[in-house]
Amino acid sequence: NIQVLLKLGRAQGTAIAAALSRNISVTEYSPRKIKQSITGNGNATKEQVAAMLQRLLNFKETPEFLDATDGLAVAVCHSFQKITTGGKSKTYSGWESFVTDNKTKVKGLAVKAKK
Repeated sequence: NIQVLLKLGRAQGTAIAAALSRNISVTEYSPRKIKQSITGNGNATKEQVAAMLQRLLNFKETPEFLDATDGLAVAVCHSFQKITTGGKSKTYSGWESFVTDNKTKVKGLAVKAKK
């Protein structure tokens, strides 16, 4: 429904503007990213997300409306993104730079040089 999308867009814009005006960082996740983070499946249903959250957070109640678990899913997804596996975090410009820095992790793989 186009009217719903317009209202949600305005609400999202207002929330982002309010946060940024107070120097609060804003992070956005796509629905697929949230579902992937919680269930391991980016195409999971709301019910599957709610069931996994019940297991992860150890609660028994199933809300009548799944908006509450949607909000929890975003929070849990965000916390998962903040967890590091130890050591320094590094970003790579591409597959070749990752392989160059992680030879022991990708043993036996050949990397083609760019021409």
